[in-house]
Amino acid sequence: MFLVAGRFARVEPRRTARDMVLGLLSPLERKNCWWLAEQAGHGDPQAMQRLLRTAVWDADGIRDDLRSFVAAHLGRPGGVLICDETGFLKKGTSSVGVQRQYSGTAGRIENSQVGVFLSYASLRGRALIDRRVYLPKSWADDPQRCAAAGVPAEVEFATKPELALEMITEAAAAKMPAAWVAADEAYGDNGAFRAGVAKLGMGYVLAVSCTHRIPAWPGGKRRLRADRIAAALPAGCWHRVSAGTGSKGPRWYDWAWVSAHQRGHSLLIRRGSDGTLAFYRCWSPTPVTLAALVRVAGTRWTVEEGFQAAKDQAGLDHYQVRTWTGWYRHVTLAMLALAFLMACAAQVAPPPPADPWHHARHGGPIALTAAEIRRLFNGLVIVPLRARLAPRTRAVSDIQHWSGWRRLHQGQARQSHYQHRLTIEFGP
Repeated sequence: MFLVAGRFARVEPRRTARDMVLGLLSPLERKNCWWLAEQAGHGDPQAMQRLLRTAVWDADGIRDDLRSFVAAHLGRPGGVLICDETGFLKKGTSSVGVQRQYSGTAGRIENSQVGVFLSYASLRGRALIDRRVYLPKSWADDPQRCAAAGVPAEVEFATKPELALEMITEAAAAKMPAAWVAADEAYGDNGAFRAGVAKLGMGYVLAVSCTHRIPAWPGGKRRLRADRIAAALPAGCWHRVSAGTGSKGPRWYDWAWVSAHQRGHSLLIRRGSDGTLAFYRCWSPTPVTLAALVRVAGTRWTVEEGFQAAKDQAGLDHYQVRTWTGWYRHVTLAMLALAFLMACAAQVAPPPPADPWHHARHGGPIALTAAEIRRLFNGLVIVPLRARLAPRTRAVSDIQHWSGWRRLHQGQARQSHYQHRLTIEFGP
């Protein structure tokens, strides 16, 4: 926490933030304020809740520190900024940005919040470095609802590509060592997003839909659908190139690369073993090779692994806050916890083998993962330290106290629900 200590106005919230980050790194089943406070030895969750709601500290400042930390430990020339969104399933209608909308987490339309994130990936590792809560138009057009959720009055409706471009612009201004941007079709099909990235001088490899139209004649006025271009390509245009090494070995695909008749622009087409096609709109300010574009296209999937690690290892989706401020604060601390794990993994990672099939001939232990580092950190550092600081009698007393505290507050919540239902059915 020394990295971000200066972002807190007082020592008390700084200590609570330290306890929260340690709790996010712990093997707790749930990582909301109740569970984190019990883990930290607090008598109640009020300090944790106050940290997320009203305490004076700078979450955006910590985001900036986190970004610098990732650049220092994972940064490499040619790094890739990857934007994508993930859903947080929620009940009710009061949590900021919640509505029935498509959630990739559930794979269907659900009552959820959506967060747009920016991830950084290089040969050293990857981590989430920025975040925005997506505020649907139904929310942005309802000032009273926004005020109740603590949304700042100056916040206006912004599309997901607009939010992503904001984060990329800030990362570029902060001198993140990134030369490329990657994203899925929701961003690649958006012309303003592509133009904004190019204006920053960064190359991009953005997935686009099969109906996306590519400039196919000089001047760019006449355009053809991406799938029509793919269908017209002769067999000699396809080249077998690996998109990187996965958990089961190199990810081989057939690739075709077509000029878009605009300087620096091209269409990259991927063909899987089953014949399924994927399309990428590409731009680079300098000449590049097919292998370089394929590497960037293959890197995009690391953001999905980042979301999974953030949720499984750092409690990214375990929050129980409803407000704008609470969401940003919890998510920022979860990202900080994840960055710590990723930086540790990068420090001890062996150099990648030159032979792509090295692991087929060597069955030794795999490199330390974020999940394994979290287990070691807890088992070798946190648990022994807490055992020395808290005698057994106090630990037993704390367990009994929290059991009573939880049951009391659950009983009060039940009473409130019953009274509300009684009022609805029989009147006040």
